[in-house]
Amino acid sequence: MGQKIIRFSDLTGKHAESDADLVRVVVLRHPDLTDGPVEIDALAGELGGVRELALDLVTVELHHPDRAEPQTVVMEAATFDRLASAAPMAEVLRGARPAARTAARETAPTPVREAAPTAVRGAAPAAGRERVDHAGLEHAGRPHQGRTTEAEKQVVQEHLEEINERLATEGVRTIDPANVEHVTQYRLDTLARETGVMFG
Repeated sequence: MGQKIIRFSDLTGKHAESDADLVRVVVLRHPDLTDGPVEIDALAGELGGVRELALDLVTVELHHPDRAEPQTVVMEAATFDRLASAAPMAEVLRGARPAARTAARETAPTPVREAAPTAVRGAAPAAGRERVDHAGLEHAGRPHQGRTTEAEKQVVQEHLEEINERLATEGVRTIDPANVEHVTQYRLDTLARETGVMFG
């Protein structure tokens, strides 16, 4: 007699019709992990919004003169950027000197702590910041730190209705041609005039 193995999602307990429906999820870091990475199974449909929820993260090492080993801290990039008050963080980083390689960095230590733990997060980059391409249709129009590029403005102008549908689904503010800040940010002057909106 043959045997049939029934597979379930570890996230929701839902039954998987076949192995092809399951996605292997490796959790690399989480505040509740104590013995290193673990694996769980999830249905593909349960992970549809994971990429949309991924955060811009920055990893830094703190080298204190009175400590033998550096501390590694992972935090949201926006939080790190707010530490710079004399100039924007992008300008600070452009003018910074290259970091000397250290044995600690080469062995990639486990972070001492993670700032602002979040239920869903992307894997923290080994060095530096993960960037989201806001000029792509997948992310254009979403609020973010930094300058709105010409490429993102063009995508928003050409696909405003589609972008607003995505933003509304994500629970994010939509782009309003009657909002002077939005019109200025994405250069929607023509659309605003077409809809009868006039700004002084």
